[in-house]
Amino acid sequence: MEESIVYAQPVDFAEALRLLAEPDTRILAGGTDIFPAAGESPLDGRFVDVTALAGLRELKVDSGWVRIGAAVTWSDLVSADLPSAFAALKTAAREIGGLQIQNRGTLAGNLCNASPAADGVPPLLVLDAEVELVSMRGARRLPLGAFIIGNRQTAIARDEIVTAVLVPQQPPSARSSFLKLGSRRYLVISIAMVAVLLDISDGTIRQARIAVGACSAVAQRLPGVERELVGAPARAGLGRRIDARHLSALTPIDDLRGSAEYRRDAALTLVRRAIESCLDADAGGIC
Repeated sequence: MEESIVYAQPVDFAEALRLLAEPDTRILAGGTDIFPAAGESPLDGRFVDVTALAGLRELKVDSGWVRIGAAVTWSDLVSADLPSAFAALKTAAREIGGLQIQNRGTLAGNLCNASPAADGVPPLLVLDAEVELVSMRGARRLPLGAFIIGNRQTAIARDEIVTAVLVPQQPPSARSSFLKLGSRRYLVISIAMVAVLLDISDGTIRQARIAVGACSAVAQRLPGVERELVGAPARAGLGRRIDARHLSALTPIDDLRGSAEYRRDAALTLVRRAIESCLDADAGGIC
C-alpha cells in the first residue's frame, strides 16, 4: 500500500527548497498547528521539517536588527536576554499554551498560521517587525503588516520558507507590555489582546505604538491612539485619554467566546491598562 505521508528533514536550504517545490508539500517546524488541524484523521501529504536547517534556531543582534530565527521557540524567547522593548513579546511567549507548546511551538509558525488571535502578532507589530522569506528565486523581506493579509492568510508564496523575524533595534528608553483576555490565563484562545510600546524621555511620551488582536480579521495598529499619546506627559492616568472612538477601526465578531460589543469594551480596558503598565515599568516596575 502506498504511504500517505512523506517526511523529510533536510540540513541545507538548497535541499529544503527543492523538496518544497514538490506538489502538496508543507513546512513542519513545531507541529503545534499541523497536528490539531488534522483532528482525528491521520496526517497525509508531504512535510519538510525545517528545524535542522542551519541558523534557524539562532537569536542574535545583527547590524542594528534583532534576528529571531524561524525555528526559535517560545521557550527560547522567554530565556533570551532581550532589551526592555521586548517585554511584551516575552510576556506573550510565557502565556501561549502550556510548557509543552512553548517548548515546541515557534514564533514564525505562529505568524504563518495567521490566526486573528495569534498571540505573537501584536507584540511584533509594535516592534515594527519584518518577515524574511527565502526561495530559489532569492530572498525578500516584508513588514509584518504586509505579510499577514487576512484570517489564516499570508503573503508567503508556495515555494518560500520563512527564515527569520527581524526587529529593528529599539531606543533603550522604550518599554512595552502585553495583556490578553480569555476565559482563563493559559491554554486558551484570546478574546482580546493588546500590545503597547512607549518610548519615554524626560517625562514625555516620545513614541507610542499600540496593536490589538482578536478584534479584527487581522491584528492591527491603532494610529489614532498613538497620535493621542505622543507628546503627552508620562504620568499615571494617561490611559484615560483613550476612549471608544480611538478604537473605531476594530471589527470584532460575535462568537462563543464573546460578543462584538464585549470585545470592543475589553479592548479599550486592555489598552488603558497596558499603557499604565508601561508607565509603571518606566518607574522601575516590570511589564
